[in-house]
Amino acid sequence: MILKEKPAVNKNKKTCLVACSVLEPELQRLVKEGNLDVDLIFVNKNFHVDYSLIEQNVRKALEHTLKHYEGKIVLVYGDLCLGQDDEMKRLATEYGVVKIDALNCIDCIFGGKGKSEVVDSEHKLMFMSTGMIDFFKDMKIQLTSQGVAEAVFKNMFSCIEGFVILDTVDNSEECRAELEKLNTSVRIIETRKIGVENVKLVILEAIEQAVKNNKVTH
Repeated sequence: MILKEKPAVNKNKKTCLVACSVLEPELQRLVKEGNLDVDLIFVNKNFHVDYSLIEQNVRKALEHTLKHYEGKIVLVYGDLCLGQDDEMKRLATEYGVVKIDALNCIDCIFGGKGKSEVVDSEHKLMFMSTGMIDFFKDMKIQLTSQGVAEAVFKNMFSCIEGFVILDTVDNSEECRAELEKLNTSVRIIETRKIGVENVKLVILEAIEQAVKNNKVTH
């Protein structure tokens, strides 16, 4: 009997972003408006309640992506999203992919490279994008279903002076309404119309590095 070799799998040549769904509104807009020519794979933002869940599911997403894409893969997670000791950077290195240069999703919205730390060096504010508001909405629903008192949820925000809404996708009024529904007892200080340009630049810089790496390995 002659065994036929399996045909080689043709991997997708397009760039793929493996991203936290906190940034889904911004990334979807960039793709829809033609500012990013990429495929998107999102990992559920609600895993952020547990580092082990983040790691487990990011690994699954990367393993899937590496099987189907030719190497231009960008991990859209911050340095701090898996812990304080460069765990996310090491994970990216382990899988041979490029990670964006940002501390977290909010830092990415500000343009990465720690810019959010400059904007709020004393950590007195909490910046709320559409994705972050949705994250806390889901958290509150989950805590309520588990019988956790609302006071416990409110206490999570007790150390901040106020919220700053980051309007990235032209929905500031919706963001304000949803944030007020959370009933955190924290005041909304201001809304900043920030758009998606900073996110685009952070992503494009990482893609450029991924392209360079891909050329070296081929």
